[in-house]
Amino acid sequence: MPELPEVEIARRNLVRWLDGRRVVRAEADDTRVFRGARRQDFASLQGRLESLERRGKYLLFTFEGGRGLLAHLGMTGRFLRRPEGVPVPYSRARFHLDSGEVIHFADSRLFGRMEPCPASRLRELDAVKELGRDPLAEGLTAEQLQEALGTSRQALKVALMDQGRVTGLGNIHAAEALYRAGLHPARAPASLTPAEWARLADAIHASIAFGLEEQQGDEPAYLEDGAENRFLVYGRSGTPCSRCGATVESFTQGGRTTHCCPQCQPLHPPRKPPDGRRKTAARRR
Repeated sequence: MPELPEVEIARRNLVRWLDGRRVVRAEADDTRVFRGARRQDFASLQGRLESLERRGKYLLFTFEGGRGLLAHLGMTGRFLRRPEGVPVPYSRARFHLDSGEVIHFADSRLFGRMEPCPASRLRELDAVKELGRDPLAEGLTAEQLQEALGTSRQALKVALMDQGRVTGLGNIHAAEALYRAGLHPARAPASLTPAEWARLADAIHASIAFGLEEQQGDEPAYLEDGAENRFLVYGRSGTPCSRCGATVESFTQGGRTTHCCPQCQPLHPPRKPPDGRRKTAARRR
């Protein structure tokens, strides 16, 4: 499932491809990509792109004339640019540009989503209103992260993937951030210390930065089948941890496979004794 870095790179590519260009024709096939929306309204998306925002995993297009489009890549969706007349497998919707190029939305498994609507309503759509804080677009401090997740009764990784709390993170970057922070995915959010919240906030930003760096280019492929696994822990079950050499484990959380190192990410981390106990122990020695 594409996550924040993949969607952000798609946004940047689209902005670059549409800069100075006009959409002269928009067309779409009759598929479930338009479930809950009128496919015919897609044809009205013509003219210049005025803005393209990203909220979590959603893209919000605004074209001149107040026309808007909400897009979600789903599991296999991607935007591709090709010369006119070049076929693209699984192309479900297309923007024909005045340059003679075509921007395709290709989606083999049809889990993506397109919803044309007036641009003024984009942020009022339920899917957008319900999103939590966006770490890249809005920033994310340790205090903001604790406020968003601290009261959750879910396991830490499951809470981190809750789009209503923090938006944009999925199975991959939640696992990577927790590994970077040295936190077990099954920890209770309420058990984290201020220092651990700070580590986790920094780790989220580091994981997103890594994803953005890896995803640069018109057609990033690092998540495709057969691509080299460049993640620190995700997808590495049964292999040695690159830090400590312990065997990376996997288990199911919230219906998704979680990866972690049991040594670098202890479920029950040792706690420092209170100051008084440390002083007593020092006197005894």
